Formats: sequence, structure tokens, C-alpha cells
Amino acid sequence: MTSDVLTAAQCGIDTTDLRVDGDRLWQSLMDLAVIGATPKGGVCRLTLTDLDRQGRDLVVGWGNAAGLSVDVDQIGNVFMRRAGRNNALPPIVAGSHIDTQPTGGKFDGNFGVLAALEVIRTLNDSGIETEAPVEMVFWTNEEGSRFVPVMMGSGVFAGVFSLEHAYAAVDIDGKTVKDELTKIGYAGPQTPGDRPIGAYFEAHIEQGPILEDEDVTIGVVQAVLGIRWYDCVVTGQESHAGPTPMALRKDALQVSTRIMQEVVAIAGRFAPHGRGTVGMVQVHPNSRNVVPGSVKFSVDFRNINDALVDEMDAALKAFISQLAQETGLGIELTQVSHYPAAPFHPECKDAVRNAAQRLGYSHRDIVSGAGHDAVYMSMLAPTGMIFIPCKDGISHNEIEYAAPEHVTAGANVLLHAMLEKAGVVGRR
Repeated sequence: MTSDVLTAAQCGIDTTDLRVDGDRLWQSLMDLAVIGATPKGGVCRLTLTDLDRQGRDLVVGWGNAAGLSVDVDQIGNVFMRRAGRNNALPPIVAGSHIDTQPTGGKFDGNFGVLAALEVIRTLNDSGIETEAPVEMVFWTNEEGSRFVPVMMGSGVFAGVFSLEHAYAAVDIDGKTVKDELTKIGYAGPQTPGDRPIGAYFEAHIEQGPILEDEDVTIGVVQAVLGIRWYDCVVTGQESHAGPTPMALRKDALQVSTRIMQEVVAIAGRFAPHGRGTVGMVQVHPNSRNVVPGSVKFSVDFRNINDALVDEMDAALKAFISQLAQETGLGIELTQVSHYPAAPFHPECKDAVRNAAQRLGYSHRDIVSGAGHDAVYMSMLAPTGMIFIPCKDGISHNEIEYAAPEHVTAGANVLLHAMLEKAGVVGRR
């Protein structure tokens, strides 16, 4: 949005006391969670399944009831619009996703979609007219638990990968995205990306422990960390664990553990946002009385900008080169994936921070270590994210939980941040 959009105060309209209906928002979350509910209290609603169709139908029905126009694009992204006074302006958009992990929870993604719906319901209840249109969206296959790539719908929308590439993706049963999207009735006519966005906001549970640990209600997300994934293979020689003296061994596992420790040490040297993780290890021959001959393991590096990830990459490669010379073992490091860091727009971050301050919520700047659809949206339009706490930092788990008061607070911040960007011009 341009800076000439009038604020509510400039129009003589007091929106200071405007709040969402927290009970209605909570009930919507619980109603959506019934679709795909699991015995342990979570949700299994995999993308492009019949349960996904039921969830989509429910949310679209709520949008229709709120008087929104509905558009679906060819990858199944669903946009629902509330008109503004000047519909030639690009809309202010908020949303997330409603597909879940196989053992997912009620809040990941779903909160962002239904918070956007609650913002629109609140504007309707109060008769607020915005200068720019306001839209809510839910994106297809953010989770990537059935089809890859992850963040598929927003990625196709942003042109990161082609519609044909997404359509050709198959699940473990050999079913394609194109066929399954058609089967559930959400292969829409609109070309992905063929619609403007003035600004994009995404409200989300933190999926980490920081906000809860510090008793802070709102996280003003600065960026999504850049991610680099590697496979590392160390090749030594198998030998009998008894007869082979320690000094004569070519133990691939012992050399691997030195690299693993260095991964963590590098992350520590690139604090506060450095992350270093070894999450998968395969040992060959994996026998109790055999010195390991080869080890393959994963490396996950993350940081707030790509330059810092580059430095972490260089540090690891230098360490591996020195270690290979010292030990004589073969060490191969292969990068398998790279997701660039996504810094969010200063004006959108300010809108979130301003809203939290006006509403009296405790808040702090924070980064996201996980990917979100907002990553791809930040390539197209000014983008911001709002985090709320989740219990014990647990997500992608059936026990995932966000307190009702935090859900309401996040939606209130979303409401006021969107109004700051859309402009308030009157009452209907």
C-alpha cells in the first residue's frame, strides 16, 4: 500500500476498541479440527484427500456466509475477498494452510486461516469499510507430508516452480497432484500468480519454546531462517572389533562424530540465530563387533541471512578438509537442498509491532526457524508474520496446543495490522 492511505483516525473513525470475537474464532478452530480428528486429540487431514475437501468446503462455506467472493486457482489455492472502497487497489491478504501432518494438531496453519476469517467477520460486524480490498487465502499442500515440494501452492503462485512440476508430483501410492486435485473438485480456472497482492500477513503458532519461556504474547517475526541441507558420507574400513588395535583402525563413525560435534560448534559460533543439527545417521555395517566402515549422516544449517549461512558452510568445509588430511579417510559433503532466508518487510513488521503496542500485548522480535507460505509471498509483496506461543513449543504433534487468550491476541494483532495497511474510510 502507498503511504497516502488514510488511517482510521485521519478519517475520524475510532477503531481503538475494535476486537475480534475470540469465542467465535476458537469455536471455528474446534469445528475445523473435527474433520480428520485423531484419537489423541490431533488432526490428520492430508492434502488433497477427501478430508481435505471437507475442510476446504467448510472454510469456503464460512467465507460465503461472510459475503466474500471466492476464487480458486489451478493449484487449488483459495482466495476469498471482501471488497474495499477502491477495488482497483491490490488487496491486503492474510492466510496460511489447512492441510496437516499425519499426526498434526489443531493450530498449525489453521490458526492463520481462521484468524483471517475472523478479521473479516469482525469488519462485517462493525460495518468497517476499508480503502483497499481485504482477502483471506489458504494455500495448497504447505506441509508436504503427502506430496513434495513443501509449500507447493504458494510456491507455484510465486513462480518458484512450475504448475506442471507440481501437477506431476506423486504420493506413495503413485497418485498425482493433478488427479487428486481434480478428484476433490479444487482444480480451479485461475492462473496461479495472476492476481495482485498489496501486502501479506500470516498469523501462526511459534512452533518453538521462546515466547512461552519468556511469557511473551506476540512474536514480531523478523525473518524466516535460511536453510541448507547436506548429506555427509565418511568412508573408512570395516574390521573386527577385537583383533584390530585402536591405532590401526579406520573407524568411519569416530571421524563422523567429530564432524557432528563441529556442526553444533559452528552453530554456536554464529549465535544468536545459528542452528546446526545432525538428525539422521546410517552406520554400515551396523554390527556390534565390527568397526564401522562407512557412515552417512545429515547436516542442517540455518541462520537469519544467506551470508551467515555461507560462512557456516565455509567453516564446515574447511574443517572437513583438514580432518580428511589428518585421518586419511574419505569424506564427501553434498548439498541436497537450499532455502534462502526470507527477511520480512519493515513496514509490515512495524504494522505488527504497532498493533501489539496499541493493544497492550507483550511482544518481542523473533525469527522463524521453520518454513511458511510467507517465505514465497515475501518474494512478491511486502510480508509480515505474527507468532503466538504454543505449549512447550510443540508442533507437528497431536498434543499441539495454543491457549484461547493467545489465539485471540494474535487475531487482534492481525486485525489492526491489516487495517493499518488497508486503510479505514468509513462505516457501511
